[in-house]
Amino acid sequence: MKYEELLKRAMSLVPKEVKDKERFEIPSVSSSIQGNKTIVHNFLKICNYLNRNPKHVMKFFDRELATVGVLEDQRAVFVGRFSNSLLQKKLEKYVQEFVLCKECGKPDTKIVKEGRISILRCTACGAWRPVRTIK
Repeated sequence: MKYEELLKRAMSLVPKEVKDKERFEIPSVSSSIQGNKTIVHNFLKICNYLNRNPKHVMKFFDRELATVGVLEDQRAVFVGRFSNSLLQKKLEKYVQEFVLCKECGKPDTKIVKEGRISILRCTACGAWRPVRTIK
């Protein structure tokens, strides 16, 4: 058999989900403005999808939006009026900095503390890098 034939045969045996490079999608923010408050209705669902602690994500949003927010059941309430597109951009920034692996690009990461340093460890490729601590 020729190399091309063997390659075609091997590729036909690979499951479709393995071939799909883009299996991770950043979730869409669902928000509304009520008075001087912005409510993110699917905040907990987003945190669960990203496999991140809601308090960590909340601290990030508080710093990025320069405001104060509280968790209420499944949603987050921020003081101030913020557009859905701004919240989506901040979420994308969070994902780039604290979720996706810089080496392989996969979201299979976790944040671990080693001493006073927070490290983003990739469970897919084993890479690690320090990330900033959100105070």
